[in-house]
Amino acid sequence: IADLAGGTCTSQSGTIWYDSCLPQIENTNLLAPADSAPAMIMQLQTGAVDYVCTDMPTAQGALIAYSDLKILNLPDNAFKVDEGDINIGISVKKGNTELKDKINSALAGMTADDFNKIMNEATKIQPLSK
Repeated sequence: IADLAGGTCTSQSGTIWYDSCLPQIENTNLLAPADSAPAMIMQLQTGAVDYVCTDMPTAQGALIAYSDLKILNLPDNAFKVDEGDINIGISVKKGNTELKDKINSALAGMTADDFNKIMNEATKIQPLSK
């Protein structure tokens, strides 16, 4: 991330990317947060910012919509973040153990490649739809 120093950037409002990650880049010119992913990507497209920081599905969707963009896939430890802030979960109604058990069973047999394949497929069918 040292190579990003001095650049102008933003991310979506209320995200770990804006609140925790971007401030870790030295001498960054952090603009006000964008209200949405499309607004953030538009700032990149119009040259208002040099780069944005976002999650991989959003970045992949942006690449589908704007083929001239590039993803900088940083290593997992590029930013210092709390593990609880970056892990995601699936919520089910309390007491719905049948659904919870089905989900846990499906997830238990999946590899990182399986997750990435699903993410890639989902991104292709809904690129920046909002």
